[in-house]
Amino acid sequence: MSFSMYSASVPVFRQILNSLAAILAKAEAHIEAKKIDPAALLQYRLYPDMLPFIRQIQIAADFAKGAGARLAGQEVPSFEDTEKSFADLRQRIARTLAFLDSLPQHEIEGSAGRAITTGSGDKTRHFDGQTYLLHYALPHFFFHATTAYDILRHNGLDIGKKDFIGSW
Repeated sequence: MSFSMYSASVPVFRQILNSLAAILAKAEAHIEAKKIDPAALLQYRLYPDMLPFIRQIQIAADFAKGAGARLAGQEVPSFEDTEKSFADLRQRIARTLAFLDSLPQHEIEGSAGRAITTGSGDKTRHFDGQTYLLHYALPHFFFHATTAYDILRHNGLDIGKKDFIGSW
């Protein structure tokens, strides 16, 4: 049985991004019901040296689109970090999902040995496609998606593992 680079990437990103979009909708309902200032959650950090919620979502989406593009041998699209609301974040996720859907599956399937470079200067990293996906892109994606989930859960949003895992 061969390893499917596509199955290990795009559907995984889609599953969690869709879950995050649903969680964002629950967060909007929560802040409305509890009369919470949305900025209190959007700018919340679990610890002072961690990035705020809004950046966690932006970075998770960036890792999904960046990994998809690199594995497909395409340029990574640039999304400006201008989101200021839960609705804006849901739109960013929707744009990321649309981009992932546009990627040719056969290009990603053939990417296990593709040379992938990230960063610049002294932060330049070189990988083959499979190592990049399994040891760099997916761990970073899950870290930021989980941190976003944890921020909302910590602040009283009634969500659980089933909300994070979602469905496939």
